[in-house]
Amino acid sequence: MSLLAIFSLFFIFFFNLSLATNTIYNVQNFGAKSNGKIDSTKAFLSAWGAACASTSASTIYVPRGNYLIRNIYFNGQTCKSNAITIRIDGTLLAPYDYNVIGNEGSWIKFEKVNGVSIYGGIFDGQGASLWACKNSNKNCPKGTTALAFYNSNNIVINGVTVQNSQMFHILEDGCHNVMIQGVKVLSPGNSPNTDGIHVQSSSGVSIMNSNIGTGDDCISIGPGNSNLWIEGIACGPGHGISIGSLGWESQEQGVQNVTVKTVTFTNTENGVRVKTWARPSNGFVRNVLFQHIVMTNVQNPIIIDQNYCPNHEICPNQGSGVKISDVTYEDIHGTSATEIAVKLDCSKTNPCSGITLEDVNLSYKNGRAEASCVNAGGRASGFEEFSRCV
Repeated sequence: MSLLAIFSLFFIFFFNLSLATNTIYNVQNFGAKSNGKIDSTKAFLSAWGAACASTSASTIYVPRGNYLIRNIYFNGQTCKSNAITIRIDGTLLAPYDYNVIGNEGSWIKFEKVNGVSIYGGIFDGQGASLWACKNSNKNCPKGTTALAFYNSNNIVINGVTVQNSQMFHILEDGCHNVMIQGVKVLSPGNSPNTDGIHVQSSSGVSIMNSNIGTGDDCISIGPGNSNLWIEGIACGPGHGISIGSLGWESQEQGVQNVTVKTVTFTNTENGVRVKTWARPSNGFVRNVLFQHIVMTNVQNPIIIDQNYCPNHEICPNQGSGVKISDVTYEDIHGTSATEIAVKLDCSKTNPCSGITLEDVNLSYKNGRAEASCVNAGGRASGFEEFSRCV
């Protein structure tokens, strides 16, 4: 028998063995209805309970159709399985009436899970009516995050579409070893507080090859993050990719070891931004790389704002305590929608250091864009206007 034949037999054996040890739980077998009108929350929780109790790998399967889901909580603390796959061919719908879940914090929440992978499907938060309420300055619920993971490890979100969330679309809080790949986040530019992906207090998070359009940050990075890798992102509309806002608390964890590369920004309010409150804090931002980035009609392509103080009511005449150091901007090209394409407005009490601008080439109305820099130290090469900046 040839080696190829032996290898093929082994492959077939182990493939069939994996199928035999992977139990599939179809949510329709637990009572889920695919007409988008009957509440299927209990059916999804029952399927989760069965998968969670399994001692081997298991798959929760959501067939094609529309499934109405109220706020739902998947708790992994007592799970025996650390390999649960959720494969979705259908659409999950939040209640159309935003008051039903608008004060719940999260629509679909996972907490203390390990080894959960979500493949495919559409999560539709149906948030348009809540956005209209907020934009009319009425008394509205805060809104919910569409898909949230708390204190979880070894998470995969692949090929998922999250759209029309009331607030944040995807949240990772206190998570470790997370891969978000091939996702789409879709909300209009006038949808308030609808960050695409928000990460905080997490490490080892990768966000890859995704298209994000929202009314707020495409990706926002909060306090306590380390070892983040963001690559292959198309952002727009939205407010760009932001580290921050940071420094609201006087005692706050910092952000370090962040790579953002191969990103396109189209008609966004910002490109790459670092934002901190103008108030005392022991936070920090260090070891950050922004690389291989294309800007198209971006209002603030490169911005550090350490004087963030809306309405100047809670932090007047204060300086940010957040220390920003060792931030590199490399190979950033394209067009600015404003004359000032690079604005480094660093703290007067804790100036930026180790800022590097290399091969930054941004234009404004077919001419050279300008730079404005305060309390920023480092080096620059290339465009003369930017070389004078640090």
